[in-house]
Amino acid sequence: MKGKETILLVAAGLLSLTEPMWAGDIAEPGGYRMDEYRAPVPQTLQGASVVTTAEAEALWREKKAVFFDVMPNTPKPANLPAGTIWREAIRKDIPGSIWLANVGYGAISEETASYFRQGLAAEAGADKSRAILFYCMTNCWMSWNAAKRAVEWGYSSVIWYPLGADGWERANLPLEEKKPYVISN
Repeated sequence: MKGKETILLVAAGLLSLTEPMWAGDIAEPGGYRMDEYRAPVPQTLQGASVVTTAEAEALWREKKAVFFDVMPNTPKPANLPAGTIWREAIRKDIPGSIWLANVGYGAISEETASYFRQGLAAEAGADKSRAILFYCMTNCWMSWNAAKRAVEWGYSSVIWYPLGADGWERANLPLEEKKPYVISN
């Protein structure tokens, strides 16, 4: 029995080194995903290219796309009681990425949309045909929503990396700590 258990453990370990399998045929919604953002995602995004970790790495190494992390960020609440200790969450993302926090929700305010548009323009330039890549984490609809929104805004070279920073990390690729992008006036 020990031989079979060892073989099963080795097989399970090897499977964990590969990219996750898609969780079935998840259909693209007609609009944005509005809730349950951490759930299986579709294999496609109409109007965008979908890339694997190896393809994202090639784009990154060759500097052929501007990378945008769209993971949410929870700011320190303004009304914390005196003496409360607050620790910012540490976000590690793909080196050179721009962290456009909170732009991947299904419904975003005009203020957030403006922040998103300004961040895209400042970092990707005025050329809407420049390659831009969106990611957050594996099975996270935030990057799907953000990439869909960029397509709707007229960007023609949108790339979606659905495995995100944790897929990047599983491939033993470098990560760096980031703070959310701040628009300079």
